[in-house]
Amino acid sequence: MDISIRTARPEEYASLGELTARAYLGDGLLTFGEADAYLQELRDVARRARHAEILVAADRSDGTPLGCVSHVLPGSPYADLAGDGEAEFRMLAVAREARGRGAGEALVRACLDRSRQAGAARVAICSQQQMLAAHRLYRRLGFERAPERDWDPLPGFTLWAFTCELTPGA
Repeated sequence: MDISIRTARPEEYASLGELTARAYLGDGLLTFGEADAYLQELRDVARRARHAEILVAADRSDGTPLGCVSHVLPGSPYADLAGDGEAEFRMLAVAREARGRGAGEALVRACLDRSRQAGAARVAICSQQQMLAAHRLYRRLGFERAPERDWDPLPGFTLWAFTCELTPGA
């Protein structure tokens, strides 16, 4: 694989925030586009890094970030869905020009590995209903829909829940 996974460096936070914002905007995932209040949250990697591990998928040849994700452990203010014994990840984003290279899959696998190492029994995540490519990836990696855990962060805006049971040492 020509991708490496590493923890984000503080000097990358602004560019990773922009990468995340552009991915969400480009995929039409923000209801109000550039005026969407969530856009500031997507861009604020420095704040997330105080409460979660920001992982970067980087091009092995030159270190260029291709994508990133926030890996969240229980008790973090970024744990939207995770309960006892669960970890989660949020704000998975891959730059449009890097898609199809396996960066998203590498980031999800890294989150599963880190969750397992932290002693989590499962990973719980939420996803927008229209994120069909992400849903295919999640299912391929062992996630199952958990509709009983779907939730509405805003009235009329339902996020779908997925969980993945972790096998120790796998």
